[in-house]
This record gives sequence, structure tokens and C-alpha cells, in this order.
Amino acid sequence: MTVPVPVTRTLDLTVAGRRVPTPCDVLGEGSEALLLPALSSISAREEMLPLARALSGSHRCLLPDWPGFGAHDRARVPLEPATFHAFLDALLAAAPGPYALGIAAGHAAGYLVAAAARHPQTFQKLVLIAPTWRGPLPTAMGEARRPWFGRIRKAVEMPVVGEALYRANISRPVIGKMMRAHVFADSAHVTPEVIADKHRITRQRGGRFGTAAFVTGGLDPVDSREAFLDLFGRDVPPVLVLRSESAPRRSGAEMDALCASGRVVARRIPGALSPHEEFSRETAAAIRAA
Repeated sequence: MTVPVPVTRTLDLTVAGRRVPTPCDVLGEGSEALLLPALSSISAREEMLPLARALSGSHRCLLPDWPGFGAHDRARVPLEPATFHAFLDALLAAAPGPYALGIAAGHAAGYLVAAAARHPQTFQKLVLIAPTWRGPLPTAMGEARRPWFGRIRKAVEMPVVGEALYRANISRPVIGKMMRAHVFADSAHVTPEVIADKHRITRQRGGRFGTAAFVTGGLDPVDSREAFLDLFGRDVPPVLVLRSESAPRRSGAEMDALCASGRVVARRIPGALSPHEEFSRETAAAIRAA
């Protein structure tokens, strides 16, 4: 069987008053689908390729990188929620669809749902894969320590010292440990080749800024579970939530709260925080079956 090969195009967007060249992969034939990667230290559109290939027989998939993330030179923009909302507005102006599917992984979930409310009729259906809304440090350490998170972010953003701190925390052994702990469910899937690919993403110039913002909660689209659930109102199309079975305990609890809200349809799939990458066929099957 021939493996579909993506075609890469660049959208010249303007976000927060700055030019943001946005590389996108286009793959497949059929109804339009927008696939948004998760936000993380190893975030890149390439993580969505396995799912895009699994959907390529029925959908023409568009896979963009987020500003400040990806395996390429990154435009410097204010790394804050307003920028990411504005980015999706610019993206949808340049590539308006309409889309049969809007698919978002992890932290992209809240941004996609908000964009769907701002752009009625753009999406027929939303699919949220292992959705999260709270960054790693606030999730692990609690809101009481939030004043420290800003200090940590500023330290990582500092010249010289910040780069040293960043590189110490994105070495190949650290990436492998992180992926085995909560990104992939099966440690056998965390191969040296996978780690090398993820490490390449983190080595992009300016990579520490996106990581610092995400890890400290600076890119959280909302500030509470209640605010996250409130995104799912009458103004959004039908939502399918794919709850990964091996998600970390605290992130899984937020997924369960959303699934129990009565505002979405929920299905369980294998995987941890990146099931679209690790179990792409199962993820695609769940999307087609819903």
C-alpha cells in the first residue's frame, strides 16, 4: 500500500500585527478537515500526520503549526492566548473551508471550540483528542503556586541562563522519560528514532519561549474547569471527545468532567496524551464510527 505523501504549503498570515509564515501540510482527498496539533515542548504538525494518513481516503486534511512551535524557524509573537485566538482567525480567513471536521489535540481543544463559536458554519463537527486546558506546572503543583510559574517562565526566557536551563530540560534522556511517563501509553513505542525526532523539534532557534509559556500555564485558554465547560455552549457544532484510557490522573479527571457534562459525545480510545500519534488507526476508527 502506498503511503500518502503530504504537500507542504506556507500561509503568509498576519497575527498580532506581525507577519507569521505558517507552514501547513495538505494530505488526502475528500471533505475538508483541519487538524491542530497539541501544544507542548515537542509540538509540531508532524504529530498529526499518522492520523491524517488514516483519514486521507475520505478527507483532505490541513495540518498547520502553531505560532512559536514546530520544527522550523519560529516567528516571534506574544505567546499568550489572545495571539492563538487571533492566529486561528487569520488561518480561517486564509483557508476558510468549510470543514467537515475540526480536530484538535490536547491544549488545542479550547482554542478550536472558541474559534468554532466565532466562525459559525465553518465546522460541521469537532473532534477533541485527549483535550486539556491547564499547563503542566499548574496541573502538577496547583494554583496556589501560580506566582512562581511566572518567575520560572521569565528565567527560561532570559538570554544565556535561560537557554542553559532549557537545554538541560530537553535533552534526549529527559524527552524519553517524559514521553514514557505521559505522552505515549506503551513505552516500547518510545524508540530512539522517535526521541531523536522530538529532540530535533526542541532544538529550533527560540524553542524555549513556546515551551516556557506552555509549561507555566501561559497558554491556558481558560483559567478554570468551569470556564472550560462553558466553552461548550449552543454556538458550537456537535463535539466528539476521545478520552484516552491511559491519560495522566489529573488530566484524565478534566477529560472525565467534560465527558460527563452532557455537552459532548464521548468515546474511549487507547493511548495517553498523544493517542492520535501512537494509535492513529484506532483514533481514526473512533472518528469514523461516531
